[in-house]
Amino acid sequence: MAKRPATIIHVAEKARVSVKTVSRVLNDEPNVTPDLKARVLAAVEKLGYSPSKAARTMAGSRSYLLVAFNDRRLTLDNWRSERGNEWIDQMLYGAMLRCEQSGYHLMFELVDRESDQLERQITAVLSSLQPDGVILTPPNCENPVVLGALKKRNIPFVRLNTPVRGQGPRVYMDDRAAARQATRHLLGLGHRRIGMIAGDYRFSSSILRVETFQATMAAAGHPVPDARIYKGDFTFEAGVAGANALLDLPEPPTAIMASNDQMALGVVSVAQARGLLVPGDLSILSYDDTIGVRLSVPSLTAVRQPVAKMAEIAADMLITASAAGEKLAASSTLAPFELMVRASTGPAPG
Repeated sequence: MAKRPATIIHVAEKARVSVKTVSRVLNDEPNVTPDLKARVLAAVEKLGYSPSKAARTMAGSRSYLLVAFNDRRLTLDNWRSERGNEWIDQMLYGAMLRCEQSGYHLMFELVDRESDQLERQITAVLSSLQPDGVILTPPNCENPVVLGALKKRNIPFVRLNTPVRGQGPRVYMDDRAAARQATRHLLGLGHRRIGMIAGDYRFSSSILRVETFQATMAAAGHPVPDARIYKGDFTFEAGVAGANALLDLPEPPTAIMASNDQMALGVVSVAQARGLLVPGDLSILSYDDTIGVRLSVPSLTAVRQPVAKMAEIAADMLITASAAGEKLAASSTLAPFELMVRASTGPAPG
């Protein structure tokens, strides 16, 4: 029978000290006498003990693990439809590279915001993994149940791309400025009837984009009737339904702004089915700027969210605070967006 590897308990017994003392020695903590340290290290060498991440976590040291909580419904919908999840890919790309630099691991967890077992699910993940910190993506970054569970267990977290202040540190894009610039781009091309397919209103950024679009249009002397705003849910199907609803209006829009790439691609499919030229008959503008809109025909004008950069900053904040043993302050870090002008937006038809 193979010999079982030594544990921290075996080391404590061999050195005739407590498990806590072994942990303090292995983590090079102060207030350990030279005699105790020598006994513990001798026991470690004698037993061939190699502390695992789990053991280090149980002993109260860092786990070298971050967890990212992502929305279950949207993530699974995009996977099942085989349209992919590039927003999540970019988030993982930014956070994983930063984790790799410091010997950290990043785990990905799906959270069902509509489940009545949400708090229990969050608590189970935190208890089993003991992460050094959590990255929260929308809408989890604004969910009081999720935030409450993290605060109750004193787990550091950083919220990605939320306009909501005062609920812990955040890294965000200025959605108001982005929506204002996107709207002015279309106005500058002569469009006066502009429609919008909004995102899920449970995401604060969706509401901000709609409100800013309305305010910018009104300031330019072209107030937007309610019928020209379609409430979507970030899915391709919502883009199709929204485009059909807007283009069936007595005075259809000459430009449509969609609150994410999946819905914008739905608008493209409707325009093609109706024989509309893009941008000759209909200009289309999107948010996110994932690979799909860059490879679309025509390629789509889009607000590029700095998702990878935001995730990198969030991971860096958590890792740096953990290494220093410091608590994260409720700070706000702004990451710049870009309006990528491409072939899908052009002058309003005469």
